[in-house]
Amino acid sequence: MKPLRVSELNGYIKRIISGDIMLSNVQVEGEISNFKHHFSGHMYFSLKDEKSKIPCVMFKGDNDNLNIKLEEGLKIIATGYVSVYDRDGSYQLYIKKIEQKGKGDLFKKYEELKKKLEDEGLFDATTKKEIPYLPKCIGVVTSLTGAAVRDIVSVLKRRYPPCNIIIYPTLVQGLEASKEICKALKYLDSMGNIDLIITGRGGGSIEELFAFNDEELARTIYNLKTPVISAVGHETDFTIADFVADLRAPTPSAAAELSVPDISHLNDSLKNKYKVLMNLYIKKINSHKQELRLYQRSLEYNSPTRIITVGKQEIDGLFKDLTHSIDKKLRNETNRLSSLENKLNMLDLSMNLGKGFGILYDESGKVIKSIDDLFINQKLNILLEDGKLKTIITNINKGGLLDGRN
Repeated sequence: MKPLRVSELNGYIKRIISGDIMLSNVQVEGEISNFKHHFSGHMYFSLKDEKSKIPCVMFKGDNDNLNIKLEEGLKIIATGYVSVYDRDGSYQLYIKKIEQKGKGDLFKKYEELKKKLEDEGLFDATTKKEIPYLPKCIGVVTSLTGAAVRDIVSVLKRRYPPCNIIIYPTLVQGLEASKEICKALKYLDSMGNIDLIITGRGGGSIEELFAFNDEELARTIYNLKTPVISAVGHETDFTIADFVADLRAPTPSAAAELSVPDISHLNDSLKNKYKVLMNLYIKKINSHKQELRLYQRSLEYNSPTRIITVGKQEIDGLFKDLTHSIDKKLRNETNRLSSLENKLNMLDLSMNLGKGFGILYDESGKVIKSIDDLFINQKLNILLEDGKLKTIITNINKGGLLDGRN
């Protein structure tokens, strides 16, 4: 036989399956897992039991009149046919009708554990530890082969290269996964140099994510000293680890985004703050310079040298004023003395006697001022400049000096 092309093989398998009478109209009982309602209206999910699962699709035309709400963990009986999706070479159940049977066991366990831990206070916001703003070292607990670890490391290195990353590889699904994750978390927490821990994995069905719905893991996260970011599945996936962690990220990449700031934004912020700081510094310096100039002028004004100089000037001024006052006083006193001298001279007998005048006085020494004080035959003394003489009144003629009479 010549080799078949892949599409020919898938087509052959599809014809065989489509030709099977049983598979053309089959009822399957199972629990819904990994449910997605596409924007086109089609529904994609898996039906599973405790041992196996099968991918399913229910097209928009078939689910428009669906009278139940499909969700994770819901137990249903699906009626449809099995066929092959040629592109992927995978077979799946094409569902035409759905009847609800009840919640699945895994989902019931999930809800019971969630309520138990919530009642104990493990989800309280008040117990959450603060996520450090600039962690120096971040521990990562996840699978070493999955996309989650690559996404986390890539984002951390891009956003904040100085941060150290310590990866503790573990299983992220299966029976032993939760124990390994607990061990890894406790180890990183005990190191002492880890500022933040990210734990999680990529998306999956409820059973694939069930390692993060473990009670021991929840209590381990709650009791750690180091803050924990849970990044399990996609944005619509919620696990117990998400609720008990200090911060829940919708995806592993988002966890890395929330862990560290963007260093380019930090640099821009630092530059802006540096400019603001420098402007404030320059403004402060200029203000101090102006203040110093005021102090300098004040010191110059109040300096001892200036005070002495001003004092000397004031003394010189006072001395000049005093000299001027003394000179003026001397002039005034000199003039006054001259005036007094003239008055004295006018009263000086010798001055009058020198002009030819004489002074009459009787024998008792009384000065004769009026003719009325005289009488005939009265003896008088006449004082002249160069001597005195005695005389007797022989005649008295009344009249003034200027009336012309003798």
